[in-house]
Amino acid sequence: MPERDETATRLVGRTDELARLDEVIAGLGRDGVPAVVDISADAGMGKSRLLDELGTRARRRGLTVLRGTATEFERYTPFQPFTDAFADADPAFLASGAVPEAAAAVLYGVRDAAVRGEGRDRFGLHRAVTQVLSGLAEQGAVVLALDDLHWADPASLELLDQLIRHPVRGRVALAVARRERQTPHPLAAALARGADRGAVLRVPLGPLPEREWTEAHAPDLPPQDARRVYAAGEGNPLYLRCLLHAHRQGEALPPAGGITASGVPDGLAALLLEEVTALSGEERRTVEAVAVLGEQATPALLRLVAGNPTAEELEARTGAAVRRDLLRTGSDGRWMLRHPLLRALVYENTPAPRRAELHRAVAEELARTGARAAERAHHVERSLTGWNPVSAAVLTEAAAGYAHTAPATAAHLLEVVLRLMPDTPAHTARRDELTLARARALAVGGALRESRDLLHTLISRCGPDDAVLRGDATALCAMMERHLGHSPEATALLQRELTREPGPGPRQAVSLGLALGMAALNTVSYPAVRDDIHRTLAVARSHDDLMGELGALALAALGEAYEGDTAAATRSAGAAAAIADALTDPDLTELSEALVWLAWAEALLERHADAERHTDRGLDIARRAGQVHVLPHLLTARAFLHLTTCRLPTALAAAEEAESVARAVASGDLLAFTLSFKALILLLRRPLGDTQALATAEEAVAAAGTSRHWWASLAGCVLGHIALVGGDPHRAQDAILRAGGPDLHGLQPSTRPGQLDTLVATALATGDPEQAAHWAARAAQEADRIGLNGQRGAALRARAALAQHHGDPSTAARLLEDAAQAYAPSGAILWEAYSLLLASTQAQAAGDHPHAATLWERGRRLADTGGAHLLTDLAALVRPRTEEPPPAPTELDQLTPREGQIAELVAEGLSNQAIATKLFLSRRTVETHLSAIYRKTSVPSRSALAGLMTRAALDRHP
Repeated sequence: MPERDETATRLVGRTDELARLDEVIAGLGRDGVPAVVDISADAGMGKSRLLDELGTRARRRGLTVLRGTATEFERYTPFQPFTDAFADADPAFLASGAVPEAAAAVLYGVRDAAVRGEGRDRFGLHRAVTQVLSGLAEQGAVVLALDDLHWADPASLELLDQLIRHPVRGRVALAVARRERQTPHPLAAALARGADRGAVLRVPLGPLPEREWTEAHAPDLPPQDARRVYAAGEGNPLYLRCLLHAHRQGEALPPAGGITASGVPDGLAALLLEEVTALSGEERRTVEAVAVLGEQATPALLRLVAGNPTAEELEARTGAAVRRDLLRTGSDGRWMLRHPLLRALVYENTPAPRRAELHRAVAEELARTGARAAERAHHVERSLTGWNPVSAAVLTEAAAGYAHTAPATAAHLLEVVLRLMPDTPAHTARRDELTLARARALAVGGALRESRDLLHTLISRCGPDDAVLRGDATALCAMMERHLGHSPEATALLQRELTREPGPGPRQAVSLGLALGMAALNTVSYPAVRDDIHRTLAVARSHDDLMGELGALALAALGEAYEGDTAAATRSAGAAAAIADALTDPDLTELSEALVWLAWAEALLERHADAERHTDRGLDIARRAGQVHVLPHLLTARAFLHLTTCRLPTALAAAEEAESVARAVASGDLLAFTLSFKALILLLRRPLGDTQALATAEEAVAAAGTSRHWWASLAGCVLGHIALVGGDPHRAQDAILRAGGPDLHGLQPSTRPGQLDTLVATALATGDPEQAAHWAARAAQEADRIGLNGQRGAALRARAALAQHHGDPSTAARLLEDAAQAYAPSGAILWEAYSLLLASTQAQAAGDHPHAATLWERGRRLADTGGAHLLTDLAALVRPRTEEPPPAPTELDQLTPREGQIAELVAEGLSNQAIATKLFLSRRTVETHLSAIYRKTSVPSRSALAGLMTRAALDRHP
């Protein structure tokens, strides 16, 4: 065999693919150039080779290349391909203050993250990695090349989804290589979405062209032999290489067969393994040890698991494998097999007892040297052949460390422990605790149904003495049901637990009562549980449960705000805020959801400054505590507040982060909720005519499906508003009425005036002014009942639309200006600006040009400061025309039409006789008119009159 495989030879048969990659490298960072390259093909087809060539060409252009690889037998080692890639980054940069500590788990992996710092918010970690890549790009363009991503761990897949949906700004390219048919669905879906919008360049690899392969690699073979080799290899570069070698050695070509566990043809597997079987026993066992060690194949560990040979003995064993190009060493001295497929085949064909023995030896050595549980977990898991309490403790500790940054890995490790744990009474309590922990990890990782099913099983086997465990499991299960769109089921589950005999203890009663209130809010049925919330508040107060009291007050404030009872909501919000502001962050960590409810209540009450303060505090607490389940609610609150106060760039950033969390959690309702706000922000952020907002709103409605959750109704209303702006009033009306029902009772009362304003516009646009008047009157009634300025502003806009329709622009302008004034006190700058621009158009129509200009200038100034491109485009379209003053009268204005006609002919140089002939007049009549012209214009001669006429013409046409 040659010393190096195809990666060391000229790349054959990929001219078109290389040209496309060159275009990406040359245009990196430019508009329209994809930021992600997706190389996909079957095993051995040359993905890694093409990725290597991409890196080589990028380096020649001076780009930084970070190269990482996912590995088959470390699929639950979090961020493994990224850690591998960042090992190529500039150490000085990574050690600088420009690198956030939150990125440690990705940059340094399981070995060093604990020492350097590890975050508890995996979405904050994603942002930190983006920040690292942006920082590297400031020093020069970057290519992040990740190979074999069909084997990527779940945490890496989540990070990849973020990088694909939100490419790093600047000159950064992400290049991925994967096997199409083995790619995990989340990665395939993210790449497909990116390709649809032009952000991902697809580079599928097919078989090598026969002629090019033959000319490059088999020019010395008889044509019929070359054709036989090519046909057997089916154009697969790796297979062809092995077959060609076998043919040159005089071996028969293997017949076509099935696929091995590693996804390679049986024939290729046989050829690769034949290279290993040619080694001596000690040499083969050394190669097997490298396959087991994987990324940890350091010389020291290899010597240990290989039986502690001397340095000379180990060199002799590895030397034989190196000469056959089975083993190679990396730049850091670690050993590796030549190709991932070769490693997979060697690993799979190593006898299971020996594999377990090797993993056990590594785990013991790592424990002896003080390695943390996360680093040992992979080897401990693969060394298990039965129940081992010590090993179980290591896996449980590692799972606890992964709970926030890599929840899928945590759930997997706990599943291993639970599978091996004896099903005996002595282990029942511990089994139940770990089952609840696994259900939490599954929930955080987005496996909602699996978590829900596991929790139902746990609840069903809880006995009378397990009230605390059952209560905690019930509250978590209710949350899963809500996220799955099953709020009625969540309500029934909670009510059953609350009425169980004997009843739950005070702490459990408060927790369950709050969960019941949240489920009712989601189904627009808060009045049905209002008494339950009051009882929960009473229980919390009677047992000095300050956090429970805060939660009940905040939930009551949100419930009453939803229902439009502003006075009750204000009282509860004020009491809740007083408690929250007096508590420390560690105190609030116990129930950070209370800040969600309080912030949203304050936002609906138009207390925007208070709402933002509590939102920001809640986000800080939730991120530090790793409480992923509250992040999307707080982030959408921030998005809503920044939208309302006209800070569109930061509003969109918050909405997109909320969307990322919602997608990771895999809740359709939650995704509908976050996408609704994103769509509304995009409508205002993008220029007129852009369709991105409509597409996002349509996805929000699709995500909600047939749910009757209030978030589903929100998605429908947002779609209606965007459709109206896009010029489709019929669709807009249908979307809102479908969401709220004909009487709009399906909408929260607090949102109705705004939706009624939109419905007034749709009715007028579709030719139904009577229905528009009905809805405008109802908007006024609803706004008066709620008593909030913003709702009053929406009702005033509805009345203004009617006045405009009836041809009364003066009234419309006055109503719209009143609406703008209603928004101003709460800082709702967006709606103030919008109302002012509309008022300007009506003042202009009424002929009040100076006031129209004043209104327009105020509205434009407010819109410009917040990045609301829709409003700034609107302002450009409706800019008032300044009324030009009438021209000052001149001497020529005194002339009669006939005199003016004669004066023009004089200016053209005609004589009196010529003028008389042209106008069918007598010469004497022309002279009489000329005398009158000279007198009126005070000019003495024909030449002076001609000059006067010329100057007048120039003044008219400057």
